[in-house]
Amino acid sequence: MKVKSISTFVVCLIVIVASLTFLVIQDSETINDINKVAEDDPLLELGKDASFNDAVNAFSFDLFEKLFEDPEKQGNIFYSPYSTYTALAMAYEGAKAQTADEMREVLHINQDNKEFHSYMQTLYEYLNSEGKEYDISTANALWSNIGLEVLEEYKNLIKIVYGAESSEVDFYNPDEAAKKINQWVINQTNNLIKELVTAEDVEFASLVLTNAIYFKGTWQVQFEKEDTTYRDFETSKGDRISVPTMCIVNTEEEFNYFKNEIIEILEMPYSGDDISMMIFLPKGDKDLTEIVRSLDHENYNELINSMSKTKLDIYLPKFTIETDAYSFKDYLIELGMPKAFIGPGGFEGIATDVGCIKDVLHKAFINVSEEGTEAAAATAVIFLNTSKDESKTIFDADHPFLFTIHHKQTNTILFMGKVENPLE
Repeated sequence: MKVKSISTFVVCLIVIVASLTFLVIQDSETINDINKVAEDDPLLELGKDASFNDAVNAFSFDLFEKLFEDPEKQGNIFYSPYSTYTALAMAYEGAKAQTADEMREVLHINQDNKEFHSYMQTLYEYLNSEGKEYDISTANALWSNIGLEVLEEYKNLIKIVYGAESSEVDFYNPDEAAKKINQWVINQTNNLIKELVTAEDVEFASLVLTNAIYFKGTWQVQFEKEDTTYRDFETSKGDRISVPTMCIVNTEEEFNYFKNEIIEILEMPYSGDDISMMIFLPKGDKDLTEIVRSLDHENYNELINSMSKTKLDIYLPKFTIETDAYSFKDYLIELGMPKAFIGPGGFEGIATDVGCIKDVLHKAFINVSEEGTEAAAATAVIFLNTSKDESKTIFDADHPFLFTIHHKQTNTILFMGKVENPLE
């Protein structure tokens, strides 16, 4: 994982997803029901139902804490909770028995299928709609091995609810299969995510489920390039480094802001005011670890709702984070869904011989600069057949901080990360 100091700030991206129920659509009448609910309940109304975005946001903090506490991931961290959640949700649609129970707990699913499917379908269509002041898109796909008989009910469900196209590939020719999947990811992420899977990852795979998300937005209040200067940034280890730092000072603009004895929070909205970057900066001698361990989806919402318009001088380092492929397998097992990775796996709702999940791979990219942010992420769920002044406050992000890319209408976390070293 490496961080370059160049232009384009944090990938704020909207991308949240929600939960899901393991029931597969059984007939055309159920499909019609989903379409009917989606027509009756517009996105704004669905977004008010806390159970949907709470599921994604709760999963966001659960998984981020696992990443944060992994001793091998002590530098910068960046991932898309929405992308990861969506790919796992598609797998959950075909889960049965104990596997479904465990995934339901990990994904925080607590609403019925019809309402959840309606929400997911409407959100997918909204994220891919035209006419916004920012670029955002998401896509899903199913890649099945030649000869695997994926249930038509399952393919219909993920097509209708997730917009996922189904394709056959030859995983016995893993180089060609990986090339096809990676080209799809490249196309969906504007060339930002280039190698999500390798030939070794997909060799002998029975099925792969993929999600990709892309976001590019400009700041509502932009930083001036000529104001960017080198300033000190102190890492968690106490090292002081000089990094290119953007600033907005001596302005009459007001920003949503909150502080207490342990934390400062700043909202940096993108044009259109639908998506914002939320920055969580520990105060004084407080450690970022304390913040991460204390945050969950409930107090995250409370803190966001406590913000108020404030005049600020803002200092924010430019940064770029491009991750290597994360493997989420061990984290998901620790969170409580081991059955999905063992033996037959319990995914008979997808295909009788699809097997268990081999791994869940994720790559992400974000670039934060004076103009705004460009970000992208992709997830692959790989299945393996079992036979295999006083009026002004200063916000100075000169030490490690946590950030999210937050979709405001649906109160969903699309991206989440930690900046440990902007130059790494």
